[in-house]
Amino acid sequence: MAYYDYKARNSRGELLQGTLEGADQAAVASYLLGTGATPIDIRPSSNESGAAPASLLERLMSPPVTSLDVQLFSRQMHTMLRANVPIMQGLKGLEDSASNKSFARVLRSLRAALDAGRELSAAMRDHPKVFSQYYVSMVQVGEMTGRLGAIFPRLHDYLQLDRRMQEQIKAALRYPKFVVFAIVGAIGVVSAFVIPQFAKIFMKANFELPFMTRMLIAASSFTLNYWQLMLAAAAAAAYLFRRWTGGKDGRYAWDKQKLKLPIAGPIILKGTMARFARSYALAEESGVPISRALSVVARTVDNAYIASAVEQMRDGVERGESLLRTATTTGVFMPRVLQMIGVGEETGEIGRLMSEIADMYEEDVEYELKTLVARIEPILIFFIGILVLILALGVFVPMWDMGQVQTRRVH
Repeated sequence: MAYYDYKARNSRGELLQGTLEGADQAAVASYLLGTGATPIDIRPSSNESGAAPASLLERLMSPPVTSLDVQLFSRQMHTMLRANVPIMQGLKGLEDSASNKSFARVLRSLRAALDAGRELSAAMRDHPKVFSQYYVSMVQVGEMTGRLGAIFPRLHDYLQLDRRMQEQIKAALRYPKFVVFAIVGAIGVVSAFVIPQFAKIFMKANFELPFMTRMLIAASSFTLNYWQLMLAAAAAAAYLFRRWTGGKDGRYAWDKQKLKLPIAGPIILKGTMARFARSYALAEESGVPISRALSVVARTVDNAYIASAVEQMRDGVERGESLLRTATTTGVFMPRVLQMIGVGEETGEIGRLMSEIADMYEEDVEYELKTLVARIEPILIFFIGILVLILALGVFVPMWDMGQVQTRRVH
């Protein structure tokens, strides 16, 4: 399929021009005739994407698209669809008024794809860094059910909650990150400048050094002589880890292990349960069938281990089993979630109950994030104490011994 620039006249004689995707010029002409327009000129497009290309400097200078841009876009799309504004006209207005030039280019690409006869969800799928799998899936559900206008406000609320949680995580980890960087920096300074100077003094003293002092001097010497090798090894380890977790098996194993981490594990699990419940409630309220809703939810939990469990639930439901039984069989869902699923199936209000469980877990995660610093602080103090103890045993004890030897020599 290729892109073609066209000019045509409608039944009122008005000039129409744009870009369409088609097998050849004849296919584009046939499409235009089918819409009641008379083709005037059809020629291959100079830009395969159907949108005006951006210069390299423009792409570098433009800020990246943020979740706030997508959140605002969701609200604006709901307002326009509610006012019965044609989607092409609405996207054009949003493109012209967009303050983020990068997002304006995305909107221009969406318009070009729609102009070529593609669906909005298919056009969004071409921008995975802007629109998540869940976002695209829910837009596709709205297109299938004819409730696209009702999908966007729910996506707006979903993005708002997700962004608030991300901001809380960053705020909670700001202090621990600062302390860890300070510790690493202090170790680097001591290894590079302090210990080598003490080592020279100890060598001149000509007496047997304690084990801890010998270890510190050896570690300092190794760091100074092989720091390039250490950096290369750290970079290689980070690359291999990212590559391993980027694969299907590696990501599954790491996502499963993350749930078992001390302190962070329970928070991650509750956050994932909240995302699962919120996503399922949103799909349920949109009129999506259970099996389809579970397929959509599996793409948004952001944990391959939990996503696999959701897919098992979908397979069980398709076999005719109850949602509660399939959820219990997976062994990953918390008791409160299972209880709400069971009550929801009995009362037929599973969407409302899942929304309530999402609210509850989001409150739990918010509280635990606020208290995260208080729980991490004793661990940080413990490691700082160990560092001070090692320095004291390795540096100050031999200095004390040297002083004692000198005193005995004088007497």
